[in-house]
Amino acid sequence: MALALPRPHRDDVRIAVGGLLGGVLLWTLGLHPRVPTDPLVLWAAPWAPLVPLAATAACEPLRRTRPRIGLLVGTLALTLDTVTLGSIATVVLYTDLVYAAVLYGTPAAARRIPWITGMLTVLGGVVPAALWRDPQALLIGVGIGVVALAPAATGSLVRDHRDAAEAARLRAEQTALLAEMDRTQAVTAERARMARELHDMVANHLSAIAIHSTAALSLDEPRTSRDALAVIRENSVAGLAEMRRLIGILRDSGGDLEPAATPTLDGLAALVGGARANGLDVRLDAGHGRVPAPVELAAYRIVQESLTNALKHAAPGPVGVTVRQADGTLHVEVTSPYRPGDTPRAPGSGSGLTGMRERAGLLGGGFLAGPENGVWAVRARLPLTKGTADETTEGEPS
Repeated sequence: MALALPRPHRDDVRIAVGGLLGGVLLWTLGLHPRVPTDPLVLWAAPWAPLVPLAATAACEPLRRTRPRIGLLVGTLALTLDTVTLGSIATVVLYTDLVYAAVLYGTPAAARRIPWITGMLTVLGGVVPAALWRDPQALLIGVGIGVVALAPAATGSLVRDHRDAAEAARLRAEQTALLAEMDRTQAVTAERARMARELHDMVANHLSAIAIHSTAALSLDEPRTSRDALAVIRENSVAGLAEMRRLIGILRDSGGDLEPAATPTLDGLAALVGGARANGLDVRLDAGHGRVPAPVELAAYRIVQESLTNALKHAAPGPVGVTVRQADGTLHVEVTSPYRPGDTPRAPGSGSGLTGMRERAGLLGGGFLAGPENGVWAVRARLPLTKGTADETTEGEPS
């Protein structure tokens, strides 16, 4: 089976053809670097220089695909050229083979060839001068340096610049990839944040609407129905206001994370009042100092979602809401009566606990939810300065 060689680059073919035609022109004009009487000329046939010229030109198409083979054959051809009348074209083509071997060869070859040519240059100048006791023998080393060391050094320099440019391109691609990953993560995080906001804002009002509409339909009492309709209207208006606020966040192009109407802990009294209007017996115990805005919003939403869960799931009895600040941490606790097996008064999506856990985790805090001694307890620890997130646990989904 024949060995299939890679297709040579067309520029390499042009170099080979141009070098061969130039050498033939010099041979036709009789321009040679040596004369037949030169002691180095061992093959004085007039056509002899054409042999190494043709061999060197034939190596040029291999300068990119097989640079080591091209350099080896070219070195043999140059050696043969030194014992003939010689051709300048052969020497020029050989310098290009040395350059290509460093530029396109393996990294090991790119390191070794400049050292080898440098050593040959020194030896070619020092050894003949020491043996012949003639300073002119140093010109041999100069010739080797021009033919071998100079193109090798040039190839090494060009390769270093090429490798640096490739490394810069790869770094740019990696930077672009990381930027795209960051953008995707930011979009995902923002979508999760908006999902939590939407759930926390709407679930409370819709749960109250569902419960009171059920009561209005099941009881044939005008006064009870009017009261239920009043609560339904109040929660509908509040829900619409919250939805407008959320839409304002989505449309805001000013870069603010939250508009001015973001809920704060000062609004807990109104939140508890709304829960009482919905039929819950809520007792509020709040005592806190200055709280960062992200912590304040998370605490408000945790209390809001806990009251929503109590409205849907809690057994009759008092619901306790406690918000206290101690040791650089804001402690939030909501307890409600709990009886296993009770049927929820309104359907739930099961994402309430997940949203509260995510809010606490994003601030580096901890979250616990589950039954304790006949009550359902929700506890959150929100550090006022972000630290390491505590392990969170969950009870039944809400």
